[in-house]
Amino acid sequence: MHRHLGKVVAGAAIAVTATAVMVGVTLPSDASGQEKGAAAGRDGGPQSSTAEQGGSARQQSAVVESAPVQGKTGTGRDPLTDDEMKRAEQIALGRNLRDSGENVTGGKGPQRLAVDLAELSPEEVAQADPPRRAEVSYYDYKDDAYVIKTVDLASGKVADTETQHGVQPPPSRDEAREAARLLIADKLGDGLKRDYKDATSRALTGPDQLTVTGFVYRVDEENAGPAALADCGKHRCVRLFTRVVNGQWIDTRQLVIDLSDRTVHRLG
Repeated sequence: MHRHLGKVVAGAAIAVTATAVMVGVTLPSDASGQEKGAAAGRDGGPQSSTAEQGGSARQQSAVVESAPVQGKTGTGRDPLTDDEMKRAEQIALGRNLRDSGENVTGGKGPQRLAVDLAELSPEEVAQADPPRRAEVSYYDYKDDAYVIKTVDLASGKVADTETQHGVQPPPSRDEAREAARLLIADKLGDGLKRDYKDATSRALTGPDQLTVTGFVYRVDEENAGPAALADCGKHRCVRLFTRVVNGQWIDTRQLVIDLSDRTVHRLG
């Protein structure tokens, strides 16, 4: 099954304010660190198949990892079971990309986004026992690529791989947390730290002290943006709704964190 990755829509533009001050912000009832869409599925991890090489080099490098134990499976259009998700992740995350990919913190392997039940073709919908496939999606910070691998759960093989650049699915919880960490460490995060201190009488030293929700920021024909953020869209850039844990909201929406080059910028 081919999935058109261009259908993933970046987060809507949000009005900004002049300084990072405490405000009352009303979020959608489902805002929880992820948006609906590509990142709204269960966290998963993915990967690409190993490239073939010629001659004896191919014989030496073609080490095939056995598929993980099948475990508990669902039927029909039942949601993926925990066992199916784990199995899909292990199959999708082949050795090649696990070694060459890069996650949001710069570690090995691509950034996990989601594991979802794959859509069926019109012909498959009418079948009494349609195939069960999982779509494992991730973002590879090595080359700013959004990738979806479709795993056939019955055969234990990757059935399809799609890769696109310039497509930005909503950020995962881990990505929002890393964006908050970069903001706190940056000079532009001083306003956030002052407001946190005012609200709690404690110093803000890390993202675990906050509840954060990330939204994609991109520059395009409808949003020219400042010159310093011209790469947002090709790069993975986010804005944050930031809140003291179980406390007040602190408005940081005027700040943009470029996760690809790990820099922080101010709008306006």
